[in-house]
Amino acid sequence: MFAAENGLKSDPRLQGISEAIRVVPHFPKQGIMFQDITTLLLDHKAFKDTVDIFVDRYRGMNISVVAGVEARGFVFGPAIALAIGAKFVPLRKPRKLPGKVISEAYELEYGTDCLEIHVGAVQPGERAIVIDDLVATGGTLSAAIRLLERVGAEVIECACVIGVREVKGQCRLNGKPLYILVEPRQIDNCC
Repeated sequence: MFAAENGLKSDPRLQGISEAIRVVPHFPKQGIMFQDITTLLLDHKAFKDTVDIFVDRYRGMNISVVAGVEARGFVFGPAIALAIGAKFVPLRKPRKLPGKVISEAYELEYGTDCLEIHVGAVQPGERAIVIDDLVATGGTLSAAIRLLERVGAEVIECACVIGVREVKGQCRLNGKPLYILVEPRQIDNCC
């Protein structure tokens, strides 16, 4: 579900967020329109608005875990967690976490990857959201959901700053709702 379809249709913050995201054509390869959030982070108002919209959505939902997908989920997740009184749990790529971990492999268009979580970071029954910057196929979010459910969390929703209208892998999210702020931009007037 897009934020504009959930009571924020005329909210000017969404346009500001969208305009703050730089589009880099043909990166990292030909045909890709890379959605660069680093320019969003440089815009204090747009960055704050992004976090505030997520906080407004999740405050009062008894969320105890904000799980951020490496690496850009780490940018938004901690601020959201602090504001709603939840803990932030990083979901990392292989061999990045010290100590004992639980892993979840997943398929990509070009191969496979894996997410890991520290054993004991999430307790059975905790209510969790998963945050990332962008969703296209849903593969990474699906792996995050499976990983959190394996440790006993109740995944309430996934949230992304940017998402395609027809998420190709939405069925992979096992019926979990998906909350998206803006659609990918196709062109960029800067640089």
